[in-house]
Amino acid sequence: MTAIIKETQSIKEAVLFINEIDPSKFPKLLSRILQKLHLKAERSFSEEEEEKLQTALLLEKQALHLVLETVSYIIEQAVYHNVKPASLKQQLENIKLNPDKAEVFSQAWATAGQDTVEKFRQRIFAPKKLESVGWQLNLEMAQSRQAKMKSPRAVLELGISNEDSENTQKVFLEFNHKELLEFYNKLETIQAQLDSLT
Repeated sequence: MTAIIKETQSIKEAVLFINEIDPSKFPKLLSRILQKLHLKAERSFSEEEEEKLQTALLLEKQALHLVLETVSYIIEQAVYHNVKPASLKQQLENIKLNPDKAEVFSQAWATAGQDTVEKFRQRIFAPKKLESVGWQLNLEMAQSRQAKMKSPRAVLELGISNEDSENTQKVFLEFNHKELLEFYNKLETIQAQLDSLT
């Protein structure tokens, strides 16, 4: 079995802190991280909640941050490798996590793992998302120097939104015939590559 969690110095330090956490409080911490981890713009705990956690878990600020980052990293690795709960437990015991904490991880992963994997699959990786496409055709018929001239221009209007906001930003792209044909051919190539993956 390939190790999905490498035993680095920071992991070793975090494991020591995790092993010291009250067994009755650790499942709640883990559950909260599992619920919020897929939300890129949102932290698992607010500053105020982290201060309360420091007191509740008897950890310094730096130690708490290390614990939160490490637990998040472990879950991300479990998501990436889509690991089974028993395998996750074994991996965690291999990095010297107490069996009771490894069991809590395993149970939480058995309960929420598939849901977490699905949330990560649905998460968009680009910060902006295409919401709408509009277009118009403009035709310039003449200029002061040229009486008989036809210059068609296509204008695409793309409505783009941030994952974190509901506001849509408008982006306008103007193409002449040659540029539009090149753009179309690139879209066709992208479509063919997407089709080959499905």
